[in-house]
Amino acid sequence: MQDFSGEDQADSLAARTADAAEELSNTRTLDVLARFGFAVLGLVHILIGAIAVRIAFGGYGEADPAGAVDILAASAPFGPIVMWSCFLGCAGLAVWQFSEATLRARHLPRKRERVSKAISSGSLSIAYGLFSLTFARYAFGGHADSGESTKDLTAALLATGPGVALLVAAGSTVFGIGIYFVVKALRRKFKEELNLGVTKRGRTVNGLGVFGHIAKGVALMLMGLLIVIATLKHDPAESTGLDGSLKALPEHPFGVPALLAIALGLICYGIFAMIRARYGRM
Repeated sequence: MQDFSGEDQADSLAARTADAAEELSNTRTLDVLARFGFAVLGLVHILIGAIAVRIAFGGYGEADPAGAVDILAASAPFGPIVMWSCFLGCAGLAVWQFSEATLRARHLPRKRERVSKAISSGSLSIAYGLFSLTFARYAFGGHADSGESTKDLTAALLATGPGVALLVAAGSTVFGIGIYFVVKALRRKFKEELNLGVTKRGRTVNGLGVFGHIAKGVALMLMGLLIVIATLKHDPAESTGLDGSLKALPEHPFGVPALLAIALGLICYGIFAMIRARYGRM
């Protein structure tokens, strides 16, 4: 009987601790930082889309987050200030997503919903946290080439015993996240985050959300697929990240129209994210 009482007390203490942590996470500061983080992500996607459009017409550039951050970092003499501001925004967004995955997910009525929320928001928390480190690196005067970094990491892992399994798992995870974005678009699940009603403005935002989420999902699926292919072929050169995935498209029939569609979709996603930063649910 005492054991059950002890378990109840432990559960009660854990619940109170979680409630206190959730209340602490509902601060104005975190809300502002997370919204700014969404705006930063929106701008980055717009820049990636613009670079991809240029590539589709025979231009140059790196159509990935590193290429977009390069453009932002070049805004001298304010580059370091911009980088640190973006770092804080993305770090705040990572913390907010983590709280969504842990503290708020526990309130969902069904276990399946709780697990799904934990996986989706938890993955985004990790992604945004890593992205914030990219801004920190640039703020300290460093640079990044995500394509080369992906190749180097792939080569290093392929040289280890469990590396192949880890890379296949990583590529499959990225591919799965891409599928998640496509399904989210088709089911209009993004309306839970931003819904401006049935007005003309609302329908426009919904269109941006559908097209943008599908484009982002397809881009992630291509990137994950290249990671798996590079692993199975034992060729790190084929694991080129987002930039290499998009640059490979023009080599295939109808590749240029497909690249343009993805590029415009990424721009739409960026606009959607910036609107969400202002009007979305937090």
